[in-house]
Amino acid sequence: MPDTRNARYCFPMQLTLLAGRFAVCRLAAEAAVPPWAWHGDLAAVTRTPEELSIVCEETTVPAEVQAERGWAALRVAGSLDFSLTGILARLTQPLAEAGVSVFALSTYDTDYLLVRAADLPQAVAAWKAAGHLVA
Repeated sequence: MPDTRNARYCFPMQLTLLAGRFAVCRLAAEAAVPPWAWHGDLAAVTRTPEELSIVCEETTVPAEVQAERGWAALRVAGSLDFSLTGILARLTQPLAEAGVSVFALSTYDTDYLLVRAADLPQAVAAWKAAGHLVA
């Protein structure tokens, strides 16, 4: 019997645009997570031996912080099972073909894709051309 668990996630994928603009920040690896990191509809903190990386609403990031600002964030709708494969590939391939840079984040439930706000119309067009839905 064929495995149909992945069928409803293959196509089309649905993406929802989050409100606001986001920044991807870099702090020293030993830095404490600052309070401004937790504001907005999306906040992600990753620490490695080389850096503390923060994604958060750009309006809260102090001017002196090293950051790439001006990102739009989209959420993959629904809860994605850990056994699913190829979700990010299906969503990033159309962007690569359109020459749109992407910053991807994953949570327990789903994936988030950040594209530069200036590239958002091109990203949406690429996803729609690939059969995905964007709200």
